[in-house]
Amino acid sequence: MLLEHFMKKIEAIIKPFKLDDVREALAEAGVEGLTVTEVKGYGRQKGHSELYRGAEYQVDFMPKVKIDVVVPDEIAEQAIEAIVNTAQTGKIGDGKIFVYEVERAIRIRTSEENEEAL
Repeated sequence: MLLEHFMKKIEAIIKPFKLDDVREALAEAGVEGLTVTEVKGYGRQKGHSELYRGAEYQVDFMPKVKIDVVVPDEIAEQAIEAIVNTAQTGKIGDGKIFVYEVERAIRIRTSEENEEAL
């Protein structure tokens, strides 16, 4: 079955201090809404050591922000580029982006579907 509407879900995990810049860049790319969640995790850096009151301790999970957006296929690449160009610091822990196909979206209040629901 060939789907009539094509949408992408873009899930980005970034450094928290980049959130406002990324939100503005996504708005400029045509993204009208997003969901933000505070998350913790680690990748290759495996956390880091911190010094508190003279004692060193290991911080296993780094604070991050997860941004979820669903966009029409036509602006998906622009949205991805906006995130990469804005969130990138060139240092370890800049984050990741995951892209998924979205089969259907429904706005609960109006029952609008797919791109009209975004």
